[in-house]
Amino acid sequence: MHIATVNPANGETVKTYHPMGEDEIERRLQLAEATFRTYRTTTFDERAHLLHRAAELLDEDRRAIGRVITTEMGKPVKQARAEAAKCAKAMHWYADHAAELLADEEPDASDVKDSGASRVLVRYRPLGPVLAVMPWNFPLWQVVRFAAPALMAGNVGLLKHASNVPQTALYLEDLFHRAGFTEGCFQTLLIGSAAVDEILRDERVKAATLTGSEPAGRAVASTAGEMVKKTVLELGGSDPYVVMPSADLDRAAEVAVTARTQNTGQSCIAAKRFIVHTEVYDAFAERFTAGMKALRVGDPMDEETDVGPLSSEQGRNDLEELVADAVRAGATVLCGGERPDGPGWFYPPTVLAGIDREMRIHREEAFGPVATLYRAADLDEAVLIANDTSFGLSSNVWTRDEAEADRFVRDLEAGSVYVNGMTASHPAFPFGGVKRSGYGRELSGHGIREFCNITTVWHGA
Repeated sequence: MHIATVNPANGETVKTYHPMGEDEIERRLQLAEATFRTYRTTTFDERAHLLHRAAELLDEDRRAIGRVITTEMGKPVKQARAEAAKCAKAMHWYADHAAELLADEEPDASDVKDSGASRVLVRYRPLGPVLAVMPWNFPLWQVVRFAAPALMAGNVGLLKHASNVPQTALYLEDLFHRAGFTEGCFQTLLIGSAAVDEILRDERVKAATLTGSEPAGRAVASTAGEMVKKTVLELGGSDPYVVMPSADLDRAAEVAVTARTQNTGQSCIAAKRFIVHTEVYDAFAERFTAGMKALRVGDPMDEETDVGPLSSEQGRNDLEELVADAVRAGATVLCGGERPDGPGWFYPPTVLAGIDREMRIHREEAFGPVATLYRAADLDEAVLIANDTSFGLSSNVWTRDEAEADRFVRDLEAGSVYVNGMTASHPAFPFGGVKRSGYGRELSGHGIREFCNITTVWHGA
């Protein structure tokens, strides 16, 4: 398996790595198991001290690691620094809140008495080594939103990161070690995808979490199911962005541009399908298209760049094929749609109108700065279009009518509904999807409890 840093802005290979062999993988599995035996007995205060220190170090490193991220996967460097800052914030949040989130719970006294007990507790205990299979698009954040709660719960982590971000993966292992965590608390495994199955089958690995593609999720879930191991999956998304007549149209169009092109459009929770009521469709389309045209595409190390290159040549090819298929089937290109000349895997912000259900881009996730516009006759049709997807990660609704908002919250098939705002993850709120966007939740109290043994402790009278 090719594990390397290849700069998406010019296609040049910066650094290559040899995958770890069987002996090194075995050594690390042994270390994870041994470390867990002692780490699980540490107190919340001890874990919080270490995690706070990791957050402080990450904050100090954000400029340097931001440049590494941009070199490896191409996001504008200002967004890479912001990602590092967000990770530090999440670490601090879990360090501050884990003890409360995982505190012993006491059932209602009448239920305790009815059970014949003198006392009953529900206790959250760690599971053990957890395998995390993580993607390249948010190479720090995707890992930290697993690692921070897992470590605070008393688990230890094994990271299989995407093969195009090895320097970021190794940085994360070093970060936790510098913060004072025992060596085996968090380890990076430089391995290819083919090695995941055998590691997941190992009895020392107690659970797995994956953020990535639907095929990768199916593979991990299949093996974990066979081995009867807990998994959390966050897969693709084709999030709807609904605009109704009562919306603040200028604000909705402005936010829509960011919602579609954040991280160069390579985000599972990026808005992708823009469903606009016919009364305001033309006005919104004009504003939105103008905003997309105005974005600056270029060198991701330039502080003024809005949209960088896609992470890989294959990623750009896949996106081009979706656009070409839509155009052949009758879609109209309002802006963009053609790759620029020159080195690097750039693709312009693109808006397509006239989408129908037979086009691939209607059914598949467009992972890049390509937006699709839909015209809805009324609220009912907007809901139908929004739900006409196999995905269900998040959703966005713009309306100042409370009854409309309530209807969308009730009927949209998604893990989140953002009203008059853009989808964003926050450590205090649960994050995850339904349908083929996966199952389980990350972040918040729900996320930290996913990899806990929820134990009933019963004391006789």
